[in-house]
Amino acid sequence: MGSHDLQPNTNSFLSITNMSTRVAGDGLGDGREDYTQDGTVDLKGHPILRSKGGKWKACSFIVGYEVFERMAYYGIASNLVLYLTKKLHEGTVSSSNNVTNWVGTVWMTPIIGAYIADAHLGRYWTFVISSGIYLVGMCLLTLAVSLPALRPPSCGLGVRDQESCNKHASSFQVGIFYCALYLIAVGAGGTKPNISTMGADQFDYFEPKEKVQKLSFFNWWMFSIFFGTLLANTFLVYLQDNVGWSIGYAIPTVGLAISVLVFLVGTPFYRHKVISGSPFTRMARVLVAAMKKRKLPVPYDPKELHELSLDEYATIAKVRIDHTPSMRNLDKAAVRSSSSNPWMLCTVTQVEETKQMIRMIPILVATFIPSTMLAQVQTLFIKQGTTLDRSMGPHFDIPPACLTAFVTLSMLMSLIIYDQYFVPLARRYTGNPRGITLLQRMGIGLVMHVIIMATASLTERKRLDVARDNSISASRGETIPLSIFILLPQFALMGVADTFVEVAKIEFFYDQAPEGMKSLGTSYYTSSMGIGNFLNSFLLQSVCDITKKNGKKGWISDNLNESHLDYFYGLYAALSLLNFLFFLIVTKFYVYNTDFGESEVCPDMARAQDEEGLKGCD
Repeated sequence: MGSHDLQPNTNSFLSITNMSTRVAGDGLGDGREDYTQDGTVDLKGHPILRSKGGKWKACSFIVGYEVFERMAYYGIASNLVLYLTKKLHEGTVSSSNNVTNWVGTVWMTPIIGAYIADAHLGRYWTFVISSGIYLVGMCLLTLAVSLPALRPPSCGLGVRDQESCNKHASSFQVGIFYCALYLIAVGAGGTKPNISTMGADQFDYFEPKEKVQKLSFFNWWMFSIFFGTLLANTFLVYLQDNVGWSIGYAIPTVGLAISVLVFLVGTPFYRHKVISGSPFTRMARVLVAAMKKRKLPVPYDPKELHELSLDEYATIAKVRIDHTPSMRNLDKAAVRSSSSNPWMLCTVTQVEETKQMIRMIPILVATFIPSTMLAQVQTLFIKQGTTLDRSMGPHFDIPPACLTAFVTLSMLMSLIIYDQYFVPLARRYTGNPRGITLLQRMGIGLVMHVIIMATASLTERKRLDVARDNSISASRGETIPLSIFILLPQFALMGVADTFVEVAKIEFFYDQAPEGMKSLGTSYYTSSMGIGNFLNSFLLQSVCDITKKNGKKGWISDNLNESHLDYFYGLYAALSLLNFLFFLIVTKFYVYNTDFGESEVCPDMARAQDEEGLKGCD
């Protein structure tokens, strides 16, 4: 599953170093080594001193933002299926699909946000504007569940009263609610692909100590995400179920406002990448030029292809990428011809950027099914919990959505163990700075997904058996005499799987994207989540429709005690297994952009060890 991780391309390094030296030498003194070498600048576009910004000092504000933002997002997403069921009176399939469709949109809009950042506004300003839209959506959502004119009429307090309620919300009330949700999705489109990328940009890859620190960034980035999620899945979910939806949504709204302020406070410390132009346009030019010149032969010597000099790249503050032998048909875009039109003649670097983005697509496809697994945590897993005994003592019932906290807890614990113990131990044997490759890490998580869905299927079979044994299989109001904690293994294992799959996904798509397309690379990660949620909606509806043919009850209905979620989870276990086999095939042929060997890594880690006592290679 992949061989090695990354090292900087030699020509890329020279290009960036020349650029850094040039800007540092323009009347700025002799301390050229004090400036970053990766082309980062301050907010005004001036070269930035290494001591004045970046590194963990800048990341502390970004990570602080993410804690509060995740609390806000999951404060809505974790319990949304129950709001749609209890307040908007939607059925099991429709409420689950509406949740996954919204979550899918939240994760798809970052493609647009990445384009705007890379081509027009830059990551910082795209993030600031989008976070304002995000905050407006949160405020409107809080009003929609708080003001009597905007919220649906209430029903009785009992379970039977909730399920038999005919007091439906008006079209206007439903419209306001969903308008708020999709405003949040639009705002998230500009924040999600840019905030994590900005965090990674705070480390100069060409400075040994910072390069080592960057290897752990995404681990701790995910740690901050799940810490905020933990607050949402415990404290906020309890307030929503037991105090009220108004306070349950107002608190994450305030939290989001605080998170934006935290981010803005850190503005003087951030490093910024120069706007590189539209990645979609550059990729389109390569594809069009290659197609138009498809009949031309590719020269044997890649030096005969069109390319700019290192000095020219240094002048425009961009990175040059060396030619690679893969996807030779695309090389035709760089074959010199009579026309110099940019839609007819591209540089080798533009061709290689396109190759890198295309090369990741099979891996991206292999992450769609894993993303559907995560959708279960916020939908059907929670619906299962509503049927079980939730009592913890005589006066307290655990909200079903609180079980998602165990996903977070297991992820936090396993992430610490992974980063602090597994990586240093594995590094001693593999020589890889990450312990194992990103694709190997992802593959371990995919195997766990098969185990999780098989476990969920067996657990659901047990739940149905107990319901049948107690003659409540046809009832919708009674509680099955089985503790809700029987669902704990599938929640906890999902958190461990996230340590492998989700962290590896975001780091892989960021690292493997070329310098000028990092935001687009990060949007590959978010689009994986989005498509996975849309795919879950499609599969859920299709399975529901197919299994209800010929007058049958079907696998999934509003009454879970008459459903067969065990079959549905079994289907997902089979799909996960097939997807893992597909993953093995595509990773066998995947070649990392550059070869990150032990000889390159260990000297840098040794230098970092001397200063920070980090564990390096033996």
